Amino acid sequence: MSAADVTAANILGETKRRERDRRAVRIWLGVVIFTLFCLVLVGGATRLTDSGLSITEWKPIHGAIPPLSVEEWQEEFELYKRIPQYEQINHGMTLDEFKSIFWWEWAHRLLARAIGIVFALPLLFFWLTGRIEKRLRGPLIGLLALGGFQGFIGWWMVSSGLTKLVSVSQYRLAVHLTIACLIFAGCVWIMRGLSPHSGDAAKGSAKTGAVLVAVLSLFQIYLGALVAGLDAGLSYNTWPLMDGALVPADLFVQQPWWINLFENPKTVQFVHRMGAYLLFAVALWHMVVTLRSAPGTTHARRAVLLFGLICLQAGIGIATLLTQVHLHVALLHQAGALVVLGFAIAHWRGFVGEYPAEAKIEVRG
Repeated sequence: MSAADVTAANILGETKRRERDRRAVRIWLGVVIFTLFCLVLVGGATRLTDSGLSITEWKPIHGAIPPLSVEEWQEEFELYKRIPQYEQINHGMTLDEFKSIFWWEWAHRLLARAIGIVFALPLLFFWLTGRIEKRLRGPLIGLLALGGFQGFIGWWMVSSGLTKLVSVSQYRLAVHLTIACLIFAGCVWIMRGLSPHSGDAAKGSAKTGAVLVAVLSLFQIYLGALVAGLDAGLSYNTWPLMDGALVPADLFVQQPWWINLFENPKTVQFVHRMGAYLLFAVALWHMVVTLRSAPGTTHARRAVLLFGLICLQAGIGIATLLTQVHLHVALLHQAGALVVLGFAIAHWRGFVGEYPAEAKIEVRG
C-alpha cells in the first residue's frame, strides 16, 4: 500500500471515528434534553398544585430518600405546619392531603438530582476517552456549573415562601425557570451543532429573524413565569379582550410605575399577551423573509414549521386562559413553550452551520 493510500485510509478512519463519537455525544445530549424537559414540566406541576413549599428543608443528599414511616411523615408535616402557607391557606389539611403535595416537590427535587448524574458522569467518560472535542469542553463545563448553581437558585426560590409569603417569590421563580431554559437551550445548541447540516450557513435578514425568534421565545417564558408566580392567569380569563377591553385600565396603579411590570397581575398578564403577539409577528415576518431569500431550502422549511409551532402554542395559551389554568392544559402550554424554544434554538443553529472538524484529532489513552 502506498503512502498516499495509507494517508487516505487514516483520514477516512479518523472521519468515521469523529462521526461515531459525535453520534454518541448527540445521543447523550438528547437524553439530557429529555430529562430537562421532564424536570421543567414536573416543576410546572409543582407550582400549579402549590406543592413547592411542602418540603421546608434543603437536604441535597439525605433528601433523596422520602419519608418511610408514619413518624417520618408526621415530622415532615409538622415542619410544613410552621410556614405561612399552611396557616393561611391549608390550615386543617390532613396528612394524606399533605402527602399529595409532598410527592410533587419530592419528584421535582429527585429529577434535579438525576439530571446532575445524567450530565456529569457521561461527560466525564466522554472526556477521558477523548470523545469530547476541545471546543466543546468549556461550554459543557459551563453548563454543568450552571446546573449546580441552579440547585442553589431552587432553594433560594423555595426559601422566599417559608417566612412571610404564602408562595414563592415571582422574581425568584422567573430566575429559576429562565436558568433551566438556558441550560436546555445550551444543550440543544451543542447537540444541533454536532448534527450533519444539509444546507450552507446563511446570513442576512433570515438569520437575524431566527435569532430574534429564539430570544423572544426565551423572554416569553420569563414573562410566563411572572404570570405563574402571581397567579395572574387565574384573574382574567377572556380573550381577545382582557378585563373587558383590549387595553385594560389600571395597568400602572402602583408606584413607582415600573413595579407594575413585576407585581401587578393585570399588567404582568397584559405584557405576556403582548409578548405573544410580538413573537407571532416576528415569526411570521421571519417565515416570509426566509421563503423569499432561500426558497426550497431546509432553512425555509424549518421557518414554516417554527411558525406553525408558535401558532399552536398561542392556541394552547388561549385555551389555558379560557379553562382558568386547568392543570393539564397549563402543563401542555409549558411543554409547548419548551418545544418552541428548543426548535427555535436548533433553527438558529442551523443558520450557523455544523461544527467544523478540528485540525488535530486527539489520540485516546
